[in-house]
Amino acid sequence: MSRTSAEASDGGITQPRQTMALFGHAAAERTLLDAYRSGRIPHAWLIGGSPGIGKATLAFRMARFVLAYPDPSSAAVQAATTLAVSADNAAAGLIAAQSHPDLLVLERTLSDTGKLRTVIRVNDARKVATFLASTAGLGGWRVVIVDAVDDLNAESANALLKGLEEPPARTLFLLVSHAPGSVLPTIRSRCHRLLLRALAPDELARALTAATGEEPDPSIVAASEGSVSRALSLSDGPAFKLRKQTAALLARLPAIDMRELHALADSLAMADGAVFEIVMDTVNDWLSARLSDSLPDKARAARVADIWGELNAVARDTDIYNLDRKPLIFRTFGRLADAARG
Repeated sequence: MSRTSAEASDGGITQPRQTMALFGHAAAERTLLDAYRSGRIPHAWLIGGSPGIGKATLAFRMARFVLAYPDPSSAAVQAATTLAVSADNAAAGLIAAQSHPDLLVLERTLSDTGKLRTVIRVNDARKVATFLASTAGLGGWRVVIVDAVDDLNAESANALLKGLEEPPARTLFLLVSHAPGSVLPTIRSRCHRLLLRALAPDELARALTAATGEEPDPSIVAASEGSVSRALSLSDGPAFKLRKQTAALLARLPAIDMRELHALADSLAMADGAVFEIVMDTVNDWLSARLSDSLPDKARAARVADIWGELNAVARDTDIYNLDRKPLIFRTFGRLADAARG
């Protein structure tokens, strides 16, 4: 439900390790609980789904429960209906303080310059071997959370794989993934998969209220596709304004208001990467709807698909090489107008 812990609790947003409530995902929570109390829980889980819907929150919730109740046959576990653990539980306090000796979290860390690294370093992934070779500090389980496995490079993925292959008894891996289909097959094959759906509007609204202390704007809930992180980004004034500008331009296609298009391009040229991504997602949503409408006409659907591929390739290059965004915006709306004309 939250951003990575390396991004800290900016604006008062609680990190997954400190989040005690889970919104939605009752079935997934029940799957984990039932597997644990059966005494035959798979040693590795790949928790997949779109960004910002609560995957890391669920992973930490499971870790907290297992470390608080290390005996699956205990009365407390057998009577539990959720993975909830009291905030004053010792395990919960240690996890929130990042000091539980039996929990290892792999995530992107800050570089010496204070910027968030783009990958999980191999040196961090190698800590898994040392962690598993030691005796559990509190005599129970050892839990490894990877948030997110998508951030592993080839070297760090191989380092993690060694731990997944032959883990010691009472070891639990919880791997978070925004794109589980792209996870290395060698890792995927060793995990039990648990896919989470996007939050329903009412679940998202409750999650946002809990995260911010305020009732969310219904229009932001509707535009957020069940993602808390997307909703928080959209709640930021400039992002929401630019998304509305983009939607207004899309609604007029194939006509193009050049003055409004210039204004959008000028604003996006100075916007940060997250805002740019939100605008491009809005464009892709429009193209997706256009593609669905075009399916009965195979030739037309193929043209829309080609435009989709072309624009996303140019957008990736613009982002990777830090190119001027204005030409991309003008090209995008020119090609979208073509798509709208059919």
